[in-house]
Amino acid sequence: SFPKKSGEYLQFYPDGVLKAKGKYRAGKLHGDWQWFRKTGVIMRSGSFKSGEQIGTWVTYDAQGKVYKKTLITGS
Repeated sequence: SFPKKSGEYLQFYPDGVLKAKGKYRAGKLHGDWQWFRKTGVIMRSGSFKSGEQIGTWVTYDAQGKVYKKTLITGS
């Protein structure tokens, strides 16, 4: 589990390449998030509201082209 965080969050691979970026609010993922491959190419993007996935999530191929879109509906 993550410690309670707020604000901008960046995570990196051991070699310094950006792995993930997004925001936390009161310790929960909130707002737009992006995850990247070790090559630096975007892998997935989507949004959270108070820790819950919302809206359209996009998965990208190894070249960074849209591979799949998934609409997340409320639970």
